[in-house]
Amino acid sequence: MKSTTRSHPSLGLARIRQSLIDVICYCFILLFLYAAAAKLLDYRKFELQISKSPILTDFAGVLAWLVPVAEILIAILLLISKTTSLGLFAALGLMSLFTAYIIAILNFSENIPCSCGGVLAHMSWKQHLVFNVAFVALAVTGILMQPKPKK
Repeated sequence: MKSTTRSHPSLGLARIRQSLIDVICYCFILLFLYAAAAKLLDYRKFELQISKSPILTDFAGVLAWLVPVAEILIAILLLISKTTSLGLFAALGLMSLFTAYIIAILNFSENIPCSCGGVLAHMSWKQHLVFNVAFVALAVTGILMQPKPKK
């Protein structure tokens, strides 16, 4: 008698789920490493732009290092399978902070230069808001798709 092995349908769904989580993580890794590199490669410009923000002026010196370092650390967390969940929560937190900052700029400030580097610096504040909201949604999706810890 011939034996056929079929994989359980939930195993296929688990692979698809993990693949989607991986894609979300890679999107964040690419975003954060690109943004951090752009900020660090033109550090003086980044620090100057932060110092012009009415919200961040007093913290410009610290934030000019803290933001790119946080972006790099979160990218590392997302690369390590044991820390993916923590990395997704950290990405959600950072993107939520960035989004709150953009909302504040749009509502309370005028003509504030964007402190993002590279291609992202060419976006308007409203485009940044849409971009950030999309990444917040990606982080939430990745978190919700994480497998439940086994008891």
